[in-house]
Amino acid sequence: MKDVVRYSEAFKLRLVEDVANGKYQSLDEARRRNGIRVGSTLSKWIKQYGREDILPKRVKVETMNEIDELQAARGRIRELEAALADAHMDYCLESAFLDITLY
Repeated sequence: MKDVVRYSEAFKLRLVEDVANGKYQSLDEARRRNGIRVGSTLSKWIKQYGREDILPKRVKVETMNEIDELQAARGRIRELEAALADAHMDYCLESAFLDITLY
């Protein structure tokens, strides 16, 4: 059985403030140096204390072709989902019709 570790509010707040003040190079370093096993724990505390501004940001850069391809793929997925729903409906109707004609 694994041990459940509970952290005090003071510990959480101090660690969040230390991260905000640049005491650690990364969230992972702060987590490791303070013995926090689960990677998402510190991020959760940062959000809990309203300090999302110190979370790492991810920026995605796309070309216009990539954006167009993504939109086309999403459109094709919608078409395929509709075709699948139609095929399933046809199958259900044929199956019901067959049941009616056999009885």
